[in-house]
Amino acid sequence: MLFRSVLMLAMIASAPPLATTADDVAWINQCVQDNKEEGAKEEVVLKYCTCMNEQMDDNENAPISEWEKSHPDERKTCEKEAGWR
Repeated sequence: MLFRSVLMLAMIASAPPLATTADDVAWINQCVQDNKEEGAKEEVVLKYCTCMNEQMDDNENAPISEWEKSHPDERKTCEKEAGWR
């Protein structure tokens, strides 16, 4: 719970006004949970998931962890941006 609160505050502080919605936070939190055992530092995972969320269309219904499988170019871009792998 503390991590989610920190996540929410970090995202709000680093995002332009109104750029992060409650829906975005929910998707990003799920992505962080899905990737927490992948061996990357929490801040790298958070940056990766935030990047992936930004790459997705606002009308996308698939979770980030599913969407990334069919969007390898976006995944590679976000991995590089986040410093992952």
